Amino acid sequence: MGKLHRIEDFKRPARPSCTATFFNRSELNLLLSLYSRRVMSGEWRDYAIDQRAGMAIFSVYRHSQDKPLFTIAKRTNGPGRESEYLVCRGGEKVVRTPSLADALTIFRHGLRVVS
Repeated sequence: MGKLHRIEDFKRPARPSCTATFFNRSELNLLLSLYSRRVMSGEWRDYAIDQRAGMAIFSVYRHSQDKPLFTIAKRTNGPGRESEYLVCRGGEKVVRTPSLADALTIFRHGLRVVS
């Protein structure tokens, strides 16, 4: 017969310093509606959603092999703290605000990439 193993013996230890940050459904709706409008206008063609420690990142691309045109990040500073949203173009921070809707208003004011 085989040997019996307890699953609890193989669990990874929890990392208390690493908090997972995700976009919720309403935030994804805002991001994807902006993305779809820009795809229809021909500006954006691809996107990626990434996660790092304490940060969720939505990046948009003109071509999938290029660097991202814009990066929209949700950053938390710890459990129970408010999130902040950053919009970056290249390596430059364009907007930093506590509301995603406020961060995305910059795209209504004509923030576009010129080739």
